[in-house]
Amino acid sequence: MARSDLGLESLESMQGLTRLGRADSHDANADEHRTSGDNHAETGETPETAGIPGTGVESSPRTSHFGPAVDEPKLRRGALISDAADQVAALVARAVRARCGVVYFVDGDRLLLYGGSGLPFPRADYADIPIGNTLAGIVVRTGEGLAIDDLTTDDRVPADSPIRAHGLAGSYLGLPIRDEQGTVIGVCCAFDAEPRRWSDDDRAAVAEAAQVGTLLITERRATHEIDRQRRFLDAVLDSLHDGVTACDADGRILLVNARMQQLWEAARMPGDLDGDAVIANLTDGDGEPVLPDDISLYRALRGERLWGHDLIFSGRGRRTRHYVVDAQPIVGPDGRTLGAVQAVRDVTRRKRAERFRTCELSVITALGDAPSVAAAGSRVLEAIVSTLGWTHAELWLVDDAAGVLRSAAHWHVPEWSAEIEVPAELPYGTGLAGRAWQAGKPLWIRDVALPQSLISPETAAGSQLHAALALPVRNGLETLGVLTVFSDSAEEADDELVALLSGIAAHIGQFVERRMVEDLQRQLTRTKNEYLALVGHELRTPLTSIAAYTELLRDADSEMLVLQGPRMLEVIDRNTNRLRHIIDELLELSALDTGHARVQFAPVDLAEVVRESIIRTRKAVEGEPLTVEESLPDRLVLPGDRRRLGQVVDNLLGNAVRFSPDGGRVTVRLRAAGRAAELAVTDTGVDVPTDEREKMFTGLYRTSRTRDQAIPGSGLGLTLSRAVVGRHHGSIQLTEAEGSGITVLVRLPLDAR
Repeated sequence: MARSDLGLESLESMQGLTRLGRADSHDANADEHRTSGDNHAETGETPETAGIPGTGVESSPRTSHFGPAVDEPKLRRGALISDAADQVAALVARAVRARCGVVYFVDGDRLLLYGGSGLPFPRADYADIPIGNTLAGIVVRTGEGLAIDDLTTDDRVPADSPIRAHGLAGSYLGLPIRDEQGTVIGVCCAFDAEPRRWSDDDRAAVAEAAQVGTLLITERRATHEIDRQRRFLDAVLDSLHDGVTACDADGRILLVNARMQQLWEAARMPGDLDGDAVIANLTDGDGEPVLPDDISLYRALRGERLWGHDLIFSGRGRRTRHYVVDAQPIVGPDGRTLGAVQAVRDVTRRKRAERFRTCELSVITALGDAPSVAAAGSRVLEAIVSTLGWTHAELWLVDDAAGVLRSAAHWHVPEWSAEIEVPAELPYGTGLAGRAWQAGKPLWIRDVALPQSLISPETAAGSQLHAALALPVRNGLETLGVLTVFSDSAEEADDELVALLSGIAAHIGQFVERRMVEDLQRQLTRTKNEYLALVGHELRTPLTSIAAYTELLRDADSEMLVLQGPRMLEVIDRNTNRLRHIIDELLELSALDTGHARVQFAPVDLAEVVRESIIRTRKAVEGEPLTVEESLPDRLVLPGDRRRLGQVVDNLLGNAVRFSPDGGRVTVRLRAAGRAAELAVTDTGVDVPTDEREKMFTGLYRTSRTRDQAIPGSGLGLTLSRAVVGRHHGSIQLTEAEGSGITVLVRLPLDAR
């Protein structure tokens, strides 16, 4: 029998059972229906539906050998239970005028209650029972109908059956329910409270009910199988690492697996492909915006098959994500497009790994080509920001003497319109970079706009930056600087990014250290050459004068000795002192460089040391057209060697006096700046070219202005001063003064190191 025929016959059988049930119920229970008519009118129910589960009113209880009818509790039903089966069981009972109708479903060696009406015991007692030693089991085993007129006397009732156990009396009629292949899949049966002979009409009625049961059970089994397969499919789809979306032919989204929902994140889940959430902030692999017609599913609906299609999701306040999409149409057996499906794979980690490698290579290339940190800084930061997709980066270098970080470079994306203020310096422990220097470890700030973010609210609001990461730039255990990067969105800590930038910071640290070593090597080379020049010039000149005037004295007669002798001796004495001074400075410098010179630290009032040196300088230039101005605090105490610091101040003032022209001015300024003392000595002489300033500290170097003006000196003063300042953990440098001249700036730590 074909399914369509079975469905038609089953429907006709159901209609026949309904008609039969109505007639029999009316004839057999006319008095009962008449007495309960008021109740039916109140509930809106007809007598034909009374007693059928699912209609709202159960049959009236009555006493029999089965015992009183029991109200059935609402229990959890299995996947195959339906109200329709209860209605079939009720119609079976009415069709044969029986007390109870039951429909069982065969599940292996057990019988599952599929539908029941007028059950004498709670449904749980029938819900799941062994198939053996039951009348329904006999029907299943034989595949034939079973009619028992008297349950108490018929030998076919198993001795250990539930009927015998409960002492039930009455009669039984059961017929098998078969599937389309003829396999017994259930039993449709009727119980009556009294012994009776089952007629052919009774058998036909139950047989028709069995056909309806076939349709119902087959449909429920199919539904259950579809549901099972759907659950399997859902489980498989939800376990995929790819996000899967499917739509129908009209573009309505029908399927979205769990991974796809995660990929959509907080975005509104679109109901169709016209939703803005589908294309908002989406670009293709070339960075072009995705238009509605370019959506992968739309293209698949038009018949395209996409493999490896790149998409990028970005936007301010959200982390950029990279996806690869495969999409294809769903074609029916008739060749028509039923819909489309796409699989979206998140390749952000892979893209990030590629960008990380590119970033590291770009940084190494920038460092390899740069002659100095200043020249490499901007290129390094540009490489970091551009390849990582962040917004702004800064490089700070430690000025240990001053206790501050000095800005070496900063860079942000060209299209960034917000104002990003980068101070020239940050004190130790201040700001994000200063705190990273203090902590000696990476610091991640999820959002600098939040309180306690180490960034001032004004700076955070003005820059419109959010996530920030600061990493110490080290060489070994020594912190040389700090690298900070900022994003335009709030982001949680990313260990991979921290590891990458820590490696980049290490490259920068090695570069800084390498440049320092190279500078030292160049200085050593220059020093060697300058020592040779010293022997050839600075030492030979006074020795030549001494030898010449000694020879003149030896050859002079008494008259010449009286007239020229004192002047010759003065020249010899002056050149001798000059020679002794050069030798003393060389010995002092060598001792400081090798660490043999002792520096005795004690609390020193630097203001007093500077003041005493100014007094000596003013006495030395008394009567000269030169003024010495000062700006000193009353007291500024720091740890140091008083004698050697005084020597530094004397050298600086002496140089300023020598290089200042007539009518010039020497300015001395001393102040506390953060954790350091700053001493600035400025002259009004000719400026020193930038490329010569650092060379002045290398020893014996004579600048162009010294040579042009024929200013005497060995060139060791600044070299010796740097050595002394270095032993005090300070720094010394030459900077431009306002107008003409040069400023020598000394920074000394106020705290003991």
